[in-house]
Amino acid sequence: MHLTLIQTELYWENPTANRAMLEEKIFALPEPTDLIVLPEMFTTGFTMNARPLAEPMNLTTFRWLKQMAAQTGAVVTGSYIVQEKGQYFNRLIWMQPDGNFDAYDKRHLFRMAGEELTYTGGSKRIVKSWKGWNICPLICYDLRFPVWSRNNHLDYDLLLYVANWPAPRSLAWNTLLQARAIENLSYVAGVNRVGEDGNGHPYAGDSSLIDPKGEVLFRQNQHEAVYQTTLLLDELRAYRERFPADRDADEFQLIG
Repeated sequence: MHLTLIQTELYWENPTANRAMLEEKIFALPEPTDLIVLPEMFTTGFTMNARPLAEPMNLTTFRWLKQMAAQTGAVVTGSYIVQEKGQYFNRLIWMQPDGNFDAYDKRHLFRMAGEELTYTGGSKRIVKSWKGWNICPLICYDLRFPVWSRNNHLDYDLLLYVANWPAPRSLAWNTLLQARAIENLSYVAGVNRVGEDGNGHPYAGDSSLIDPKGEVLFRQNQHEAVYQTTLLLDELRAYRERFPADRDADEFQLIG
């Protein structure tokens, strides 16, 4: 599978400028790709100013994602602010080239920024099949909660985190990405932003790709970056055969 990670600065609370900027980066990709991963809240930055910025489903950003997926022949995924039935969601859209899509609402809301006071948390995880891979997309603060990320029965092969993760906590970001890869016998990709947001919070990026042994295949600090690579499913399967730690995993069931 051909994977593309886009680490970029974001225009604060300016969806039009962010869509235009990302569109330029997507159309300038040097190689064809199967999956394009954008940061969390890629139209606005991580803001609690949801009311004027939220979009109903099937409007501008949704249609933009649909257009980008159709024109590139790739799945395009990232999160933005969605309004639905009077509630606001930090919602990741998984948009396929044929227009079929799925959605994941961020489960763990970042209370240190008051996210739980503005947004409604999700209650279900999704795992999507694409190009022979099973892929689980999650959002930012979800990274800190290993039970929610747990790869029961090797349900997924690639774990994605889209994020706006501030620079002062970069050590946690980098450490937890490697931990999630090791414990779940999975590739892990984390896509973060760079620059400074409208609240003065700096972001160091550190977008990364980690293999199931915990080795860092890619990490970019501070600067914008577009990273493209090819992942081989046979290599992952061979590693899981050599080191079948999943067979000794504890059984559990999530309730509520």
